[in-house]
Amino acid sequence: MNLAITTRGYKAPERIKTYLLDKMKRLDRFSELIMDGSAVLSYEKQDQIVEFKIKLKHKMVVVKERSEDVFKSIDLGIDNLERQIARAKERLKEHDNQKIVESLQG
Repeated sequence: MNLAITTRGYKAPERIKTYLLDKMKRLDRFSELIMDGSAVLSYEKQDQIVEFKIKLKHKMVVVKERSEDVFKSIDLGIDNLERQIARAKERLKEHDNQKIVESLQG
């Protein structure tokens, strides 16, 4: 999976980038669905914002998390991404199963 990391308003330290890449490895179990991804790091006043855009085969998943700590925002965003991608994968499986059943009955 290709991941583009962009920062707005500041230059992210290397440790944040490596932390983000390590956390993104949790999504490797969905590698057959994920086509491409991007992460945008920014801040507003005291809030650190992380926005993920992950392109799946049939869907685009967008997650935006904000908190006072960038590491917490990354963790919350990855957790949310995992849930949404797992749900999309489950829906895809259900949809495929319905096609098979309908074709066997028809």
